[in-house]
Amino acid sequence: MRGGPLVVVGDTLLDVDLHGTVGRVAPDAPVPVVDCQRERHRAGGAGLAAVLAGGLRDTDVVLITALGQDRLGTRLRDLLSRHMQVIPLPLEGGTPCKIRVQASGQPVVRLDAGDGRACPGPVSPQAERALRQAGAVLVADYGRGMAAHLGLTAMLSRLTAATPVVWDPHPAGARPLPGSRLVTPSQLEARRFASDLNGDRNGTLGPGSALASAARDAAALSQAWGSAVAITLGEGGALLSTGEAVPFLAPAEAIRGPHDSCGAGDCFAAAAAQVLRSGGLLTEAVTEAVGAATQFIRQGGASAAPGSTIPGDAAQVRPGTPPGSRDNTDAWRMVAEIRARGGRIVATGGCFDLLHTGHVGLLRQARRLGDCLVVCLNSDSSVRALKGSGRPLVGAEDRARVLAALECVDAVVVFDEPTPAAVLERLRPDVWVKGGDYASDELTEVPVVRRHGGEVVLLPYLARHSTTALVAAARGRVAS
Repeated sequence: MRGGPLVVVGDTLLDVDLHGTVGRVAPDAPVPVVDCQRERHRAGGAGLAAVLAGGLRDTDVVLITALGQDRLGTRLRDLLSRHMQVIPLPLEGGTPCKIRVQASGQPVVRLDAGDGRACPGPVSPQAERALRQAGAVLVADYGRGMAAHLGLTAMLSRLTAATPVVWDPHPAGARPLPGSRLVTPSQLEARRFASDLNGDRNGTLGPGSALASAARDAAALSQAWGSAVAITLGEGGALLSTGEAVPFLAPAEAIRGPHDSCGAGDCFAAAAAQVLRSGGLLTEAVTEAVGAATQFIRQGGASAAPGSTIPGDAAQVRPGTPPGSRDNTDAWRMVAEIRARGGRIVATGGCFDLLHTGHVGLLRQARRLGDCLVVCLNSDSSVRALKGSGRPLVGAEDRARVLAALECVDAVVVFDEPTPAAVLERLRPDVWVKGGDYASDELTEVPVVRRHGGEVVLLPYLARHSTTALVAAARGRVAS
């Protein structure tokens, strides 16, 4: 374990997301007219990897990247400087920019602009000092000259023996330095790199399954590059090879529904670099990186990463936040997207301290009433205020994870107050559901729901099932 910062070296881009709706077709061409309602600017490429790395662990992050002097370069510099120390190198040409247009949550088109590349030349003493003091280095190559910079690669080649170097390669970029601790191509990138080694211009899969093909590619690349190779497999997780016959597979948890995987590779590489910086094993790094990338996608991918929104942000998004945590960003985003499509929002609430059959039955019935189900979950302090000092038995984060794992639950929101009235003011569900063991006059949240045009319903509750009864029975058995 080394105590220095994580230093990210690579090509940074400006990513712009334009969000709107489509209500008509243009009169002069058969194309949709997108009414843009929100514009979001954020760092992409190595900049995104550096921002995510800083959010994953409480460590210093330094970014060495080429930045232009144009308007977009100034904007990018401002976005980056909020999160980390930036050591700029000169950029030749316009700042690379990727503009994604989305309508009601669906991609419409992506526009790429900017031909900028890192200028060759000497490396500043500041950059040299940062690399010398690094606890680990992440090279995020986007094929625009940073990973091929002769001054930087000369310094990096002297570090690989003592400092963990994670290399996220790009087909148009430089090949990983020999001795890098870990190289993290995607499956398509690995197939292309392995095909180049074999002279296979078509890059076709070999015999056997996709997993078998990835294992062969990882072993071949590991031997050729002199590094461990972790191939990211999307929903399949990641496969790690050190060139030996049997690879290591870190599976990923399933993600329900449509999702945006843009930026997941950056998150994977950033998380792996942070684990190796802390002295973790390669298997630990790959396993934790798969979990971080999965959670990143659950939260909305790159479009949910820290940035600046016009109109202004209601709140900054923190990368790495677990589902159901206090940030609750994934729930609000999902609700907004479903509401924009004209969908029906269903919500329910409670402590859910020990999830039992009665809970699951209620949640399944509730989900059938609309297009999504949001569970408003009492925080630990809220449960103690309602149930006493001996509760909850299970912490809020674990309760939220269990609920979020149910197929019928789409999102979990944690609240601190005794009742969910405050969170319902923002959520504004179309339907608020409670179990039939409540009397209607006990539901203090009814006026809030109805004021926003929602309805309140009581659903049948499975008799003889309650957390209080389960706890009492368990304690009775222990006492006897």
